[in-house]
Amino acid sequence: MRRLALTLIFVLSFLSSTGFAPAKQDTASIVTLLDRNGQPTTQITDGDSIRLQIVFPQVVTKQQEIHFLLDDTTVASCIVPSGNAACETDPFLSLGWYWNIHGEPQDIVIVHATANGGEIVAQSEPVTVKPRPVVMVHGFLSNPDTWASYVGSDGFLASLGLQGFAVGDGQAPGRLNTGNMFEPTGRTNTIGENAEILGQYIAGVKQKTGAQMVDLVVHSMGGMISRYYIDRVMQERDVAQLIMLGSPMGGSDCAVLPAALGFFLPASIEIRESYMRGIFNRQITHRRGIEFFDLAGTAIREPVKSPCTAVPNDTVVALDSVNAIPLQMSQLAEVHSNLTLSQSAFDAFVKPLLTKPTGTFLPAPDAASPPQSDSPLDFTRLYTGRVEFGGLTELTINVEPGLSVASFALYDASRSVNTVVRGASGNVIELSPETNGFIQVDDPSSMLYLGYGFQNPKPGPWRISVEATEKTPASGTDFAISVYFIGGAKLVATSNTLVPQINERVRFEAQLLLADQPLEITSAHAVIKDSNGNIETLNFPAGQGAAVEWVPSTPGIYAVDIVVTGAAPDGSPVERTDFLAIEVQPNPGKGQITFNLVAIIVGVVFVIGLILFTLFRWAGRLVRRLAN
Repeated sequence: MRRLALTLIFVLSFLSSTGFAPAKQDTASIVTLLDRNGQPTTQITDGDSIRLQIVFPQVVTKQQEIHFLLDDTTVASCIVPSGNAACETDPFLSLGWYWNIHGEPQDIVIVHATANGGEIVAQSEPVTVKPRPVVMVHGFLSNPDTWASYVGSDGFLASLGLQGFAVGDGQAPGRLNTGNMFEPTGRTNTIGENAEILGQYIAGVKQKTGAQMVDLVVHSMGGMISRYYIDRVMQERDVAQLIMLGSPMGGSDCAVLPAALGFFLPASIEIRESYMRGIFNRQITHRRGIEFFDLAGTAIREPVKSPCTAVPNDTVVALDSVNAIPLQMSQLAEVHSNLTLSQSAFDAFVKPLLTKPTGTFLPAPDAASPPQSDSPLDFTRLYTGRVEFGGLTELTINVEPGLSVASFALYDASRSVNTVVRGASGNVIELSPETNGFIQVDDPSSMLYLGYGFQNPKPGPWRISVEATEKTPASGTDFAISVYFIGGAKLVATSNTLVPQINERVRFEAQLLLADQPLEITSAHAVIKDSNGNIETLNFPAGQGAAVEWVPSTPGIYAVDIVVTGAAPDGSPVERTDFLAIEVQPNPGKGQITFNLVAIIVGVVFVIGLILFTLFRWAGRLVRRLAN
């Protein structure tokens, strides 16, 4: 009996030393999950905003630091002050609660609580967790069918037990317009307009599923649309993470091909490098704590096999473009159109991100975009033409001495023409994938159709024949050809502003350099195309440096192609083009200016009045005190 009494005294002394008063009755401490409205719950969707609460059966005599654990990971903390019996965490996102550390689903979880870093003192009731839905966003000249490999009972997402929603599939309101291959001259939405539609679709998915958070899995231009949504449209955070496949954060030089024909405007202008690097990345910088991931396709690694962008690339998006802003980047030897089809891309890149467990979602700070850099490629002028059914069109392209690579890209919306190449010797060159990197891209959403290149091309006039085939429409088809050179002369074209207001003077300057030495410019002009396809041409004066001014009268996005012809030291002609993009801002109207001015005056008068009122009141009190 004496031994039992001593044992009881020891236990009570231990409890007192840890800060807990002895319980009057055998009642356990309780951990409770609270939903975003502060109501107790035992059912959540991964990513929901929740709070955790602990209640002890009696007040504590010493302050207690409580840590809440899920799978041995601390998810939240709170402090029970001395003399209190409970505490509650700040709201936090339950991201990763559905997945364990092995990437396996766990639809029932239990939260444990420890005090002062010691043993577990309480736990919650079993909590049912549902996985977050996945919203998929297609890219340029595409549609929800892009995600056929992801959806359905045998799709990639079904293998994880995840529910997928592809924007435009009818499961929620909203359909993007990034271009219709059957109406190439039809207007597309801007990135901002598509971002508003994405917001409507996400809201519909949240309403349908009850989820507060979604994962965004996007392809190509879908990454730009999603970034705009996160920065400008999203009211409160509802995106867990942004998972991009081949999204050109620095644009793509290949976009100049459809833009040259006036196709798919303004989207084909917004994909330009100068728009993404010089305008978009400088304006769209907020991430709202969301991590960005991007998978770069690197199937093309030799310049001679790269039709219209720098290597390595996925045929249309370069690794350098994916890395144009700070993000977490991975690489895979795939081409652009296969990134949404590839099992390897899903298994190695997408799946590990969708199954991230708690504790692995890190807050992402806003990051300023790096300084704008020039494209490493030097393009000759864009060649456009038309082929009638049963006919052909021939172009002559001058190849100057000293070039190490000449690479050709052809865009044809009908994807039906053939091309025949005759070098400077006049002989037909047989094109092959091994020697010339010859590719034929059958994906209608791609920005090119045919591509091929040549190492150390013989200087002189090259003749390119574009021929119709039996697949060419009876009405004929339009085409565009771009050619870039490595080596030789470089055109440096600049604008004093890329974001002018209406009636603001925009000054374009051009300089043609060879080995950093200026060449004489014999002719130059700027072709300015608005998002409706209207064209204005400005001629530069000749000389070593050329400049011309333009005064925009209408807001919107403009493509500006600066085309320069010069003379090499041996007298041979040199032709180069640089591709700029301008976004003209509307001037605030007189009414808005007047309203703003009145608002400022009213604000100043109010502040002055408040100060005077305070001074008079203080003076009155002082007079009354002196009188007493």
